[in-house]
Amino acid sequence: MKKYLVYFKNKFILTGTIFLIYALFLDDIDLFSMISHSNKLRKLEAAKIEVSEKLRKTKYILRQLHYSSELERYAREEKFFKKDNEDIFVISYE
Repeated sequence: MKKYLVYFKNKFILTGTIFLIYALFLDDIDLFSMISHSNKLRKLEAAKIEVSEKLRKTKYILRQLHYSSELERYAREEKFFKKDNEDIFVISYE
């Protein structure tokens, strides 16, 4: 124990150690919050990619719906619209 106390009698080493402990653990922007923010940033970037892909698909569908034949196909297949004299049976596989 006395071997380590010799190093802490030097004011520069003591000040540097205290600053290092403060900067890594006690400051508002410490090591743990930086890791947490990095993880959140990665999740948000993944969500951004997913949302942009959905937006691209939605824009494509919207461009296709300008044609009346595509509008009818989309309404029948995706939204299950029907004509007055039709019955619709939905088969789903689980």
